[in-house]
Amino acid sequence: MNCKRLLTIQDVSCVGQCSATVALPVISACGVECAVLPSAVLSNHTGGFTGWTFCDLTPEMPKIEAEWERQRLFFDAFYTGYVCPAQIDPILSIMEHRAAPGAVRVVDPVMADNGKLYPGFADDFPREMARLCAGADYVLPNLTEAAFLLGEKPVLEGYDEAFIERLAAGLHSLGARQVVLTGVSFEPGLLGTAVSDGAGVKYDFNPRLARTSHGTGDVFASVFAGAVMRGLSAFDAAALAADVVCASIEATDDSHWYGVAFEKAIPMLVERLG
Repeated sequence: MNCKRLLTIQDVSCVGQCSATVALPVISACGVECAVLPSAVLSNHTGGFTGWTFCDLTPEMPKIEAEWERQRLFFDAFYTGYVCPAQIDPILSIMEHRAAPGAVRVVDPVMADNGKLYPGFADDFPREMARLCAGADYVLPNLTEAAFLLGEKPVLEGYDEAFIERLAAGLHSLGARQVVLTGVSFEPGLLGTAVSDGAGVKYDFNPRLARTSHGTGDVFASVFAGAVMRGLSAFDAAALAADVVCASIEATDDSHWYGVAFEKAIPMLVERLG
């Protein structure tokens, strides 16, 4: 089996187990070559630390694309995470010009949670992110991100299947081919995903764990991207990703506050992928 080459485009937080420092080992463990284009470099992520450094790498993106063009380098898949508004056009250019035949686009529209945009994003950023989602084979928003992409106010509780299916249909209308909504819950003890191919929606649930941790979305998206490149369906990839996230949380002790010990779940991931 030839090893597929995936390019992930997101920040490098040097400490904190998120973004590219999760994507690189997890996707590699899936048996997929993982190339990295950093959107920025931070000393550590911004959740819970008292400060951080930040280096914006937007100006480097066109230079890197030009060098890849000179060397005739192409990618079988693209997976985007946390990016800035000014990076949408350079990313779209890379996806268009450096794609191998049949290349897959996985977009995790990292920008919001719990009903609010992340600090640093203006109210109009979801419109820019929607442009990235428009050509995606898979989009992986949480409920807050899905609402913002559709120009709606987030609804985080008291919804039903009809509401979830309307959200999914709205995301398909943006141009996304398959939709994976995360953070879906119809009862207090279960949390899961809704996976839509445009013809129907399938649900997968796990027991809701008490602990909340940084980086779980990055673990989910990275496992998902690696799994679909290994041939799993969107539903099976999402179910595997959720299981790996749960195993990672369960393997993390209270002193490990800045992320999840996803490394301890990698043997399970490798075994499940065969």
